[in-house]
Amino acid sequence: MKLHAAGPSPANTITGYGEDHVLVNGRRHDSSVVVLSDRVLPWEAKSFSTLREEDFSLLKNLGVEIVLLGTGPRQRFPHPRLTAQLAAAGIGVEVMDLKAACRTYNILVAEERKVAAALLFA
Repeated sequence: MKLHAAGPSPANTITGYGEDHVLVNGRRHDSSVVVLSDRVLPWEAKSFSTLREEDFSLLKNLGVEIVLLGTGPRQRFPHPRLTAQLAAAGIGVEVMDLKAACRTYNILVAEERKVAAALLFA
């Protein structure tokens, strides 16, 4: 599916996605990424089934208010101990499938919210 921005924006937007990729400003990413308004970071988390507490450590230090965790083709909730450090830091975590995370990220970044989309494909 292709998504189109309503107007030019300096913030990163997700311009398309599929089951095995995401497009940020038209650039394709085929492995797990963290999308922020000003940068795209590779994410060491490879799949939902291999998530570790360490995978969320990176997310704690990004200066965001909320993390959208895109868990691949379907919504799956990680064990609370994995995201406990984010909650302790006052960072909200919303869990959704990849497509919903992409759409929600675009809405929140357009509202100039401090948001990160942590996206998994498997």
